[in-house]
Amino acid sequence: MEASIMDGPKRRCGAVSGLSTVKNPISLARLVMDKSPHSYLAFSGAESFARQQGVELVDNDYFITEENVGMLKLAKEANTILFDYRIPLGMETCAAGVESPIQMNGLPISVYAPETVGCVVVDSHGHCAAATSTGGLMNKMTGRIGDSPLIGAGTYACDLCGVSCTGEGEAIIRGTLAREVAAVMEYKGLGLQEAVDFVIKNRLDEGKAGLIAVSNKGEVACGFNCCGMFRGSATEDGFMEVGIWDQ
Repeated sequence: MEASIMDGPKRRCGAVSGLSTVKNPISLARLVMDKSPHSYLAFSGAESFARQQGVELVDNDYFITEENVGMLKLAKEANTILFDYRIPLGMETCAAGVESPIQMNGLPISVYAPETVGCVVVDSHGHCAAATSTGGLMNKMTGRIGDSPLIGAGTYACDLCGVSCTGEGEAIIRGTLAREVAAVMEYKGLGLQEAVDFVIKNRLDEGKAGLIAVSNKGEVACGFNCCGMFRGSATEDGFMEVGIWDQ
């Protein structure tokens, strides 16, 4: 597992990769940012730091579910990699009370939703922060590191905005997607949603991905070039909104 977190005002950050016993990787990423002289720790070094800091550890079996074993079996049989956001076209509706109304690779869509989790926030002073955590791709090569722990790719925050990405990690890395949103806001003078739309359209090549973002003005934006992305937003006055499909 891997995760990263970034504090916008001073661009402080922390990231971890290659975790197999840390229950909450994002908590360890926060400790890397706050309690170490480094920005990124991985594999045995990250696990050792976790033990030093006293974070909650679990057996690796904790992360293994029957549903994921089934998806891994399908991926190995097909000799392919499964992405968590690829929802079959033509299945854009679901109804409460209907068993497994939407399935992907023969499994309920609900098992895909938790794979990558991102969060972006802005406080009353306009300070932005972003964080992303993931288990990575299904059936990935050993040692592969995705975009989620890479500052500027899967996660970025500065004095203008906070951004978290999900999707095809290799495409997100090549496009430095999260940083690009901040860059076009800074250098092209675009607003938040304009910057998100520009980056999704012009920086992903043929990759499929999406992102969520907030600005220092309290604006909320999202964008994706696949058929759906699980997302939600909330404000301090009680407003809440969730979505999956394109609007």
